Amino acid sequence: MPKSKFNHVKICGITAVVPEQFINIDDEIEFFNNDIKLLERNKKILGLGKRHVADDRTTNCDLCEAAARDLIDALNVDKDTIDALIVVSASHDYHYPASACVLHGRLDLNEECSCFDVSGLACSAYVHGLWLAHSLISGGAAKKCLLLTGDIVSRHSDRRNRNSNMLFGDAGTATLFEYTEEENTAYFYTGTRGKGWDALIAPAGGYDLPVREDIASLEYTDGTGNVWHLWDDIMKGMEVFKFTTDVGPRGIQEILSYAGKTVEDIDYFAFHQANKQIVRTVAMYAKLPKDKFSTETFSQYGNCSSASVTTDICRQLKAKEAKTVCLATFGVGLSWGFGILNFDKAYVGGIRLYKTPESKMSREEKIKYWVNYFRDGNNA
Repeated sequence: MPKSKFNHVKICGITAVVPEQFINIDDEIEFFNNDIKLLERNKKILGLGKRHVADDRTTNCDLCEAAARDLIDALNVDKDTIDALIVVSASHDYHYPASACVLHGRLDLNEECSCFDVSGLACSAYVHGLWLAHSLISGGAAKKCLLLTGDIVSRHSDRRNRNSNMLFGDAGTATLFEYTEEENTAYFYTGTRGKGWDALIAPAGGYDLPVREDIASLEYTDGTGNVWHLWDDIMKGMEVFKFTTDVGPRGIQEILSYAGKTVEDIDYFAFHQANKQIVRTVAMYAKLPKDKFSTETFSQYGNCSSASVTTDICRQLKAKEAKTVCLATFGVGLSWGFGILNFDKAYVGGIRLYKTPESKMSREEKIKYWVNYFRDGNNA
């Protein structure tokens, strides 16, 4: 069913990390025909500012692992008590195994901890992860669940592509939940407009169109100078904008009605930080007060895809107290996820800069490692 509610689940804490390396939009004026007026117009409309991007050695698992360790240490969690691990991402390190399996090993979790990935939903995926975590705990399948959400979305397009790359930053986040005797009801509204599945898509790289020699060097430049590869994100911008401005306000009203709450009952509305224009448009149609939502997370960190709404929570709730929070997400699929949750007494760790360890392998070293791995074959 599209609407559901769960009881007896407590949010223990949430935290985020972003790469220390960043790009400031002011340093990319060459991509705007060296036209300062054009650059300033884009900054004003979209809210473009700074975005943190991972270097070639850093993966999504690295960012999520760092966030998980920060949260586990801050809450002094016995890792053996974590009995479910969910990883939400559109930037998994491998086709398989699941990133959850990789991180299960890295974090040295108990072998009886169930783990799995949520893939392909991107911007709406965190709420789906929340929904699953609440379902597991409320239903008795788990008592403590770790949800890791992140994306290396800066790699989903060529930097020369001004249709998309300038919007996206990278982040990894961690949220911990546990069973509580308190009622603590959480409300969810999820759905999918699957007829628009190709409105935002990376056509190549999966098993429908694997990357092979015939497309590896294929590069296309459109009429406005944007550079594309078949494994890049391709978005029908107006179709996605119409979907978002339709689903966003309606979804907020639906979840408020389902929970029996009004705008006044919500302390903060945490939006997927698609860009300033989209967030402000959805908030305007939903008639939200300006002090109950923010577009500044986008200006500081960019659109972090699945981790976008979590970076907004970590940034905003670190500085201000909020008990009842409404989450509004929409994205790939075309899918949406809305939720109303209780963040009272939850630890909010904010957003930390991640420094790539010197020991991390370079791309060349990774290639050499896997060539040797395959060469050894069954002799290992």
